[in-house]
Amino acid sequence: MVSASAADRSRHVLGVLVREYIATGEPVGSFLIARRTALKLSSATIRTILARLEEDGFVSQPHTSAGRVPTDRGYRFYVNQLLESRRDDRTASVVEARLRDETGMPVLIDDVLSRVSQVLSRMSRHVGFAVPPSNEHAVFQEIDFVPLGGTKVLVVLVSRGGQLSRKVIDVGEPLGPLELRQAANYLNREFAGESLAAVRQAIVRRIQRDRMLADALYARAMRLGRSIFEDLPSGTALFVDGTASLLDEALQNAEAVPLPTLGALLKMVEEKQRLVRVLNEYIDGPGLTVVIGAEHSTPDLRPFSLVACTYEDGSRHGSVGVIGPTRMRYSRTIAAVNGVARAVSRMLTEGN
Repeated sequence: MVSASAADRSRHVLGVLVREYIATGEPVGSFLIARRTALKLSSATIRTILARLEEDGFVSQPHTSAGRVPTDRGYRFYVNQLLESRRDDRTASVVEARLRDETGMPVLIDDVLSRVSQVLSRMSRHVGFAVPPSNEHAVFQEIDFVPLGGTKVLVVLVSRGGQLSRKVIDVGEPLGPLELRQAANYLNREFAGESLAAVRQAIVRRIQRDRMLADALYARAMRLGRSIFEDLPSGTALFVDGTASLLDEALQNAEAVPLPTLGALLKMVEEKQRLVRVLNEYIDGPGLTVVIGAEHSTPDLRPFSLVACTYEDGSRHGSVGVIGPTRMRYSRTIAAVNGVARAVSRMLTEGN
């Protein structure tokens, strides 16, 4: 066997310790590491390495007679090693095939992301989330009006890239399918390809300019357009799935996920815009992001780790990811998040 340097031995021992602790949740002792390591090291040598790792802040010892557990710094070193050695796998292709089967055509981003949060939760066994691109620069593609009876109408707005918005409005008068189709055709013909913000401004200007609208079709189209474009949601949506998995883990291991901490995370999930803001703080560019424990700027999230990756729809970026305890299976989670992000990018850029 080729001899390893002291640094290599330390890296190897730390990697074994992190993997064993993730798998068992129990402090890891020198005897177990000696059995698991590929290096022929005695328990005494391993104890010396562990003592040095503890001095450097990579591991800690819960009790004097116990083994060691990784600290957040230890997890960070381990994750960095994973990221350096990461290889492409079949995850993206498998996920893409599954999503295409479940969402069908045309590819609508809200349908895809709703399924993505569920897929990530199942693959990681933690909380999966998906954030669509912001509406701020969305481009209007198509609008449709569906009569619901009486004076209520369902508005379906599709932005470029397949982002979908639905809203029920009261138009104040009964309108039939033909009248609604004519109004939709007019708006689609006039404004397709413009940003939602530009469409909103144009409709408001035209209504103010033409207060006495003689053309009934034009007047109806402008009123319907104003009803939907003036009140588009300004916040970014958030698809989340898997909070029950975290609750189960907290009930099984209160030390890993204390119930008060879990409650704080669930509250943040309910306040979706707050969680979106936190995510946007971390994800300032394309690619994969991993935030571990104490690295979080928000105290509520410090018992957790976040693995997120950006995707694109051709012109804008969104993100998908997983939130779970710091004792998560990072290798599996990173592969899942990265693969799902690549699958979503391909679907949104090639599937429309």
